[in-house]
Amino acid sequence: MNGYLNESNFTMVEEGFTTRDLLENLLVGLYPPSDQQAFFVADLGDIVKKHLRFLKALPRVKPYFPVKCNSSGGVVRLLAELGAGFACASKTEIAAVQSIGVPADKIFYSSPCKPIAHIKYAASHGVRLMAFDNEVELGKVARSHPHARMLLGIAADSSPSAHPSMMFGATLKSCRRLLEAAKEQAVEVVGISFHLGSCSLEPQGFAQAVAEAQLAFDMGTELGYRMHLLDIGGGFPGTEDARAQFEEIAAVINSALDTYFPEGCGVEIVARPGRYYVTSAFTLAASITAKEEVPAEQPGSDGEEAGSKKSLVYHLSDGIYGAFSCVLFDSPCPKPLLHKKPCPDHLLCSSLRGPPGHSEDRIAEGMELPDLQDGDWLIFQDMGAYTIAASSLLGGRSQPQVTYAMSRLAWKAVQLFQGKLLSAEDDHESACTPLSCGWEMVESLCVPPVFAPAGII
Repeated sequence: MNGYLNESNFTMVEEGFTTRDLLENLLVGLYPPSDQQAFFVADLGDIVKKHLRFLKALPRVKPYFPVKCNSSGGVVRLLAELGAGFACASKTEIAAVQSIGVPADKIFYSSPCKPIAHIKYAASHGVRLMAFDNEVELGKVARSHPHARMLLGIAADSSPSAHPSMMFGATLKSCRRLLEAAKEQAVEVVGISFHLGSCSLEPQGFAQAVAEAQLAFDMGTELGYRMHLLDIGGGFPGTEDARAQFEEIAAVINSALDTYFPEGCGVEIVARPGRYYVTSAFTLAASITAKEEVPAEQPGSDGEEAGSKKSLVYHLSDGIYGAFSCVLFDSPCPKPLLHKKPCPDHLLCSSLRGPPGHSEDRIAEGMELPDLQDGDWLIFQDMGAYTIAASSLLGGRSQPQVTYAMSRLAWKAVQLFQGKLLSAEDDHESACTPLSCGWEMVESLCVPPVFAPAGII
């Protein structure tokens, strides 16, 4: 074992005990009615399953987890234990992963726009792999981190619907000029990077981006660079209801890599899966702290008079400045599950807001929910992406607590992954007995994976 994660970092659960069971225990025990703070339950075993699934589907690709997607300690420690690298967007994120012992050669400073102070921090802490997509950034790195190894970021999606986070990257037309500028400033360029992002779940987008990356590679090689690293970024779905399944995307990527960067060509492939790893692993519980009735402004379709129907506004114990910050990152709020079935259970048009005092804190509109009361709890699934990193102390609210859980089978899978043999009494059958924490573990957990990603520098 690498020593990043141990049994004191999570709750070990037995067969048949689900994350919902753990959540119920927390609501009854740790969170009495007087304490209405929102909290998370995180299924670390789900992340283990996702990791092994990634290695199986993309055997040539080494995952580097973007810390900005979910910076919670349990997630970072588990992925470090599994051998993943980390894509950091700031000095703070670099410090966080290095504080648990992650070596500098497993850190990619992936932000294309970096403050000079942060570049100097990376240099002084041994982080060499960085990205750039313009001459200004290139000049900053040349002056502040002469030993950096740079990836040139290229634009992978120029569609009008592209999310702002996807609009970074140089065009192919400007690549040669940037590579020549890097040569003039004695900056070492070692490869190409692109990022499709979560809004571009069309598999063929990856094939096109890999093809364009190969053209940029050729430009670098012609200028005398030793180009040996390709970063295919992120954009992998975190839930099973996405319009493109992960294995479908992986098949397209593998085909493109075989065509443009065949095995044995000397090019190492990395990716930055974020939502893929953590979305489905986290469940959020938030309580109703206030309730407003809003009379309908228009007559009902059945001839009722205006005002005879009502809509409800529920204020929750957290909002878009905390756990629901995912709404700001193009993720719609999941429809909540009810902790207790109300009586009567007829549905009303409802809106969800954050704590009172911030009129712009709008979580969701037009939901069909029953008539709920102050103190009732709502359960939100698939809340692992962009719900932790952006949490703030605005208005005196602390970040929601995270309770981590893992089944014994998942923990054994982590141990097998690291090559730690089971004790004599743990035969193959017992190792593969399904133990549940909200899922049934797949057969692949009973087989050690083919590799553990090493540092890329």
